[in-house]
Amino acid sequence: MMKEGIWNPWHGCIKYSEGCANCYVYRRDALYGKDSSLVVRTGEFDLPLRKGRDGSYRIPSGSGIFACMTSDFFIEAADEWRDAVWSMIRQRSDVNFNIITKRVLRIRSCLPEDWGDGWENVAIGATVENQRRAEERLDEFLMLPIVIVGGESGASARTLDYSWVLTLREECLRTGTGFHFKQTGARFVKDGKLYNIERLLQMPQARRAGIDIPPRDNLDGI
Repeated sequence: MMKEGIWNPWHGCIKYSEGCANCYVYRRDALYGKDSSLVVRTGEFDLPLRKGRDGSYRIPSGSGIFACMTSDFFIEAADEWRDAVWSMIRQRSDVNFNIITKRVLRIRSCLPEDWGDGWENVAIGATVENQRRAEERLDEFLMLPIVIVGGESGASARTLDYSWVLTLREECLRTGTGFHFKQTGARFVKDGKLYNIERLLQMPQARRAGIDIPPRDNLDGI
């Protein structure tokens, strides 16, 4: 049973910007004579909902999954499949899904209707490869309800110091950016003391801190 892994509901991508020049997907597919520019649904499309013989999910509760690492979650060619993927992610609220994209300008139009201020089990990150792309993407990215801070999980997790979290929060508050403290991580330092926190407690402990900041549209009352 996986605890951390990769789920690729579709494979293949269209090169989008300078950061795609040395794409590892294209490089690896070339070894097998595959055309990486063809975006196709994979055989593991419904992996989050699959169960083993004992009736338990193949992806167990508390897992951390990187989605669409051999494509881009927001690529146009996958528009017809994305709603079904959002539905699976919604059903598996006990699993943390990480999405990394260059197509930041498409995120807003591709979010599910019930996204609200974000889903607690989804983290969306932006890839920004140079100043030109920073200027193109980051203003839009910071307007989206997806600003998240959290520590790493797993046996090899790096330490997260709570003072760092508070510093980032202050920066977000000054710039009118929404902020969500998602999870403490496995190794969490507060007031100089190291805490080893079980995976299932990392998100509840972060919520107990009560330091989230609502998205920009709701900041007037702060």
